[in-house]
Amino acid sequence: MAHSRKFRFGISAKVAQSGSDFRELARKTEDLGYSTFFMPDHFVDHALAPIPGIAVAAAVTTTLRVGTFVLGNDYRHPVVLASEAATIDLLSDGRLELGMGAGWMTVDYERAGMDLEAASVRIARLDEALTVMKGLMADGPFTFSGDHYNVTALEGEPKPVQRPHPPILIGGGGPKILAVAAKHAQIVGVNANLRSGDSNNQETALSLTAAATDAKLEHLRKAAADNFDNLEIQTLTGFVHITEDRTEIAAGIASHFQVATEVALESPAVLVGTVDQICEDLLERRERWQMSYVVIPEEFIDTLAPVVARLGGT
Repeated sequence: MAHSRKFRFGISAKVAQSGSDFRELARKTEDLGYSTFFMPDHFVDHALAPIPGIAVAAAVTTTLRVGTFVLGNDYRHPVVLASEAATIDLLSDGRLELGMGAGWMTVDYERAGMDLEAASVRIARLDEALTVMKGLMADGPFTFSGDHYNVTALEGEPKPVQRPHPPILIGGGGPKILAVAAKHAQIVGVNANLRSGDSNNQETALSLTAAATDAKLEHLRKAAADNFDNLEIQTLTGFVHITEDRTEIAAGIASHFQVATEVALESPAVLVGTVDQICEDLLERRERWQMSYVVIPEEFIDTLAPVVARLGGT
């Protein structure tokens, strides 16, 4: 059955002043009607580890989904991660969304003393890791022999509540990673192309334009073929601002990235305007790109709340 494409909203949380603050943020996310509490996975400028973090968020809520946004595959062995993910899904009564990526942030690798191999190698390794994790969450012993991982007659334990496995989220902006997403994911984050290893430059910004997004959706559609309609299309919207004069705010964003104001306003990474204007933009993006799942940084949780109240679940 084709995905209904009802709107869902999530936040990405990476810092906390205390345990009580973190738990309160998770409860607030649920109370405001957001679908999912995500956590990113980096070693630099991200104070909290995602696996224990989402376990805590699940423990203090009842309906809120929790997820990784996204785990760097190079940082964990898939056998270990499969067990951890299934455990969180089991103990949360089936609320996990497992976000996976190939790893991209250059500074993470440099400061951790890890080799940053070619993107093609990292993406191929992610493909194998996802095969291993899905195999271990399925019934029966699993055997796999690949270029990067080998597993022999291993019965994955525990088994997740969501079968055959929790929804897999893969995000990216290049054809190769989108092809892996089409193969393995149920949720596809159509986001920036991060081949530069740095999210804050003009190349990355230009990969977030509406025209670039059109091209990504075309790559994904071709790779997914008949399964495209079953995919939930997600995006990370990094800037949210409620204002009566969105032109002025958008002009500032456009100037920073050296693009036209209308180009900045069309980008799925930007939501600027009145509540009515933002709702209209989201409806247009869903119509154009089937983009129904919007994730924002935690600092915008209150800003977007009126939009979540109006569009969530519709």
